[in-house]
Amino acid sequence: MAVERNPGIPMDYGWIESVQVNRPAVELRCQTHLTRRSIKKKWQLGWLVRVISCIDLTTLSGDDTWGNVGRLCFKANAPIEYTLLEGLALGDRKVTCAAVCVYSNRVADAKKTLDSIHASHIPIASVAAGFPAGQASMSTCIEEIRIAIEEGATEIDIVISRDLVIDHRWDELYDQVRAYRDACGDRAKLKSILAVGEIPTLRDVYKASLVAMFAGSDIIKTGTGKEALGSNLPHTLVMLRAIRDYHERTGFKVGFKAAGGIRSAKDAMMYMSLAYEELGEEWTHPSLFRIGASTLLTDIERQITHGLSGSYAGAHYIPVGSTAANEGY
Repeated sequence: MAVERNPGIPMDYGWIESVQVNRPAVELRCQTHLTRRSIKKKWQLGWLVRVISCIDLTTLSGDDTWGNVGRLCFKANAPIEYTLLEGLALGDRKVTCAAVCVYSNRVADAKKTLDSIHASHIPIASVAAGFPAGQASMSTCIEEIRIAIEEGATEIDIVISRDLVIDHRWDELYDQVRAYRDACGDRAKLKSILAVGEIPTLRDVYKASLVAMFAGSDIIKTGTGKEALGSNLPHTLVMLRAIRDYHERTGFKVGFKAAGGIRSAKDAMMYMSLAYEELGEEWTHPSLFRIGASTLLTDIERQITHGLSGSYAGAHYIPVGSTAANEGY
């Protein structure tokens, strides 16, 4: 599903200054979503397959090697056992993850592996801009983006400087994200990581979301996965409302990505269903909705196995990445 990219708009100070967020109302909305929104068993398997297609399968560890990046790519190309797809009557469908996400110096490894298994259609996302702390010079960040794109990245996950949000230096934040957008150009989508766990108020989360979209972000993302506080529903709701307001005023659609601590199928469906309720069905497709995860797929496969057979597969039976599965797919 192709979506027109968000070109960004000039800084709108009036909009920024007028922002108000009712925290008790946000928390109540999230609490009722937890208790009210239950996807019935009949539909759960379909939702889980949709979730798989929206996962940015990620490895961002200090001990990453070409080997585990390669396994990640194999798994992204065949994220679910073919026998399970047959059980879901999807044996004729090509189900893949939305992207693989790695450090910039591992982009070449990912590209080599995906090309070798005829899966070059799977995007490669690279974190950049001083990930995860955002404490790097602008010139260093721009160079990292340039190198990642040259190596084969088609999506760039940058992290904003949180001090610009905390100090309300919105002009500088706009210029920073705009520079990253210009560095991506037409060759790569820009995902802006807000690191909401390190932003003190929901109002500032909303304002940071707006500024990132003003500056041309294609997707705004909750966190790096490295913060003490990962994704949660209140932050997510505020970001989704900012996306909705931006779309209503400008006509441009911006995507949402949840990342940080999402390990269960139940949690993943909770985030996707909230996006569905707030923004509509289009925001349940990988063009506008992503989940960054490394271990989530294991639980999804176990839940699908249970839905089809009535029993859970042990996590140790779930393949990390199967050459055979990729060769015949």
